[in-house]
Amino acid sequence: MDKDLNTQNNQSPSSLSFGEGRGEAIGAVEALRIVYMGTPDFAVEPLRCLVEGGYNVVGVITMPDKPVGRHQSELQASPVKQYAESKNLPLLQPVKLKDEEFLSALRAWKADLQIVVAFRMLPEVVWDMPRLGTFNLHASLLPQYRGAAPINWAVMNGDTETGITTFFLTHEIDTGEVIQQVRVPIADTDNVGVVHDKLMNLGGELVVETVEAILNGTVRSIPQEEMAVVGELRPAPKIFKDTCRIDWSQPTKRIYDFIRGLSPYPAAWTEMETPDGKRIAVKIYETEKINKEHNLPEGSLLTDGKTYLYVATADGMISVKTLQVAGKKRLSIEELLRGFRLADNSRFC
Repeated sequence: MDKDLNTQNNQSPSSLSFGEGRGEAIGAVEALRIVYMGTPDFAVEPLRCLVEGGYNVVGVITMPDKPVGRHQSELQASPVKQYAESKNLPLLQPVKLKDEEFLSALRAWKADLQIVVAFRMLPEVVWDMPRLGTFNLHASLLPQYRGAAPINWAVMNGDTETGITTFFLTHEIDTGEVIQQVRVPIADTDNVGVVHDKLMNLGGELVVETVEAILNGTVRSIPQEEMAVVGELRPAPKIFKDTCRIDWSQPTKRIYDFIRGLSPYPAAWTEMETPDGKRIAVKIYETEKINKEHNLPEGSLLTDGKTYLYVATADGMISVKTLQVAGKKRLSIEELLRGFRLADNSRFC
């Protein structure tokens, strides 16, 4: 991996090395008691790497099962729970992290180290419990993109680079001292799903390397306020439905990045307004930038009715490649136009 820890402030690269003394640390690896906390797919890969690497994961904590289905009558286990159960790992699913019954069960595991990946904010009574502390894997190059949706916001903002960071937990969310980082380029054609998978696969490796560094005493963590940052800090707040609505008055590049930063999930959306005033919700998953001058109102649609659908923007056009009209499945634009006739003068708004 392309590792970097922003080695300013006279921190020498050698002081940040990983893996020294691995042969001598085998016994410590087996003895180290690890509690792992996580919920979505992103958190499964680090857990898998720990388990398959022979680390002593004494317990797993994940979110309670989630109601799903039309009537919310079925319960769905998190991806982390599904993996933990497949490996017969002890499991806790607390509703409240300060509940004394949960804290008592957590203490009984006698963790030396806790690892958190895409879980939830922990109270101090939890993160301060193990003798070696608690570290988190975050999907950004901290201190940039602190918050719940760092991968989405990096792509939505048109960044050309992102990464993953391990850091020790402290009181304020995503502000603890950085242990290690891995930088990852973002291609102009990458959507958030592609970047998510890149970071997920690297995250497993970085978590294991961070555990080894803690065992070997080679960690030289750096306070985030001492790390060099290019430009101003950008947050990564939770994304809601209103966040995902497309503003067609923005420049073409901005709209293009916005759509790929929300694809495939939760998906950027707009409304199609027909001449009779009806509005139909439309999710848009894939687009291309079109350098085409026009004098159309922003959001106006241009199509041959067969192969393309262009949308007017502030400085050009967006070509819609895949989309989903409310009540229909996700389709390519060619598939949609074969069975869905756009009324003249329809527009996105």
